[in-house]
Amino acid sequence: MDYRVGLGYDVHRLAEGEELWLGGVRIPHNKGTVAHSDGDVLLHAISDAMLGAARLRDIGFHFPDTSEKYKNADSKVLMAEAYRLVREKGYEIVNIDSTIAAQKPKLMPFIPSMEKKIAEVLEIDEDNVAVKATTTEGLGPEGREESISVQAVVLLQKQIS
Repeated sequence: MDYRVGLGYDVHRLAEGEELWLGGVRIPHNKGTVAHSDGDVLLHAISDAMLGAARLRDIGFHFPDTSEKYKNADSKVLMAEAYRLVREKGYEIVNIDSTIAAQKPKLMPFIPSMEKKIAEVLEIDEDNVAVKATTTEGLGPEGREESISVQAVVLLQKQIS
């Protein structure tokens, strides 16, 4: 079997008056991401990991933030489209592992909903999606609540034709 692994990373500034979307779930908080799309850093990192593993460049190549077409775009739609491209190349997701770095809000109560939503959008088993969250102990831009970042790893497997 042909396996491929991809690493995705995304970071967005946080600001008051913006919405916070993570894993396709709206998280109540006094700050949200500043972005061209809905700013869902988790779905962006997963999309980049999928695209990279399949050698299909990155999310910015397929959905440029300079395009009005993607202004306020729903990242669930972008991730589904990225996975469609991956499947066209003959690959399927084996599993996804991700870590969100944010000082606030506390994300543990929302993680099951994020995992469920990601699995739904990608039409994969929820057991193959892992979302974790960590603080940075008050250090760096995440610790000062200036930004939120995500790292994601995706394992793909070539499907037998």
